[in-house]
Amino acid sequence: MGPAATAAGRALVAGGLVVHPTDTLYALAARADRPAAVARLVAAKGRPDGRRLSVAVSSVEELERWARLAPAARRFVRTHLPGPYTVLLPPSAEARRRLVSEVSGGRTIGLRVPDHPLARELARRAGPLIATSANRSGEPPARDLAAARRTFGRTVRAYVAGPPAPSGRPSTLVDLTGPAPREVPRR
Repeated sequence: MGPAATAAGRALVAGGLVVHPTDTLYALAARADRPAAVARLVAAKGRPDGRRLSVAVSSVEELERWARLAPAARRFVRTHLPGPYTVLLPPSAEARRRLVSEVSGGRTIGLRVPDHPLARELARRAGPLIATSANRSGEPPARDLAAARRTFGRTVRAYVAGPPAPSGRPSTLVDLTGPAPREVPRR
């Protein structure tokens, strides 16, 4: 990781907000176990109360720490991740204990293992991250760091780029709580 990514990792550990690329879109990220950091992220996005947030982790093994996986879910995760999917799974007891309620307080938890080395490295260094699209709620996602910087300014502690560039398409939401994977339309 270069100096900008190292600074981004430090900003996340300290509870700050970071914008970084993923395989799908640029993400606005914060530690998923820090209520104050998540509150800053929600305020920066202007996100309506009660909307769930997903978590990016560094590996399939780490994902298995935060969720309970039935055999069919485990097969999907091991076959398709890292990749452009957000999977819905029942949260583990550890997730309910350690992650903010906006993530783990419901029947499911949304988890990603992005297919982007920088996104996974930030999650490895800083822990599980809220990683939502870098935009204000209801507006189009930022297509580059300059657009994200215009949107969030100094609210974000670090903006970091790194190849490859995001695809520009959001992740596919897949419900893995039933007997077979089921794609869920985004709202």
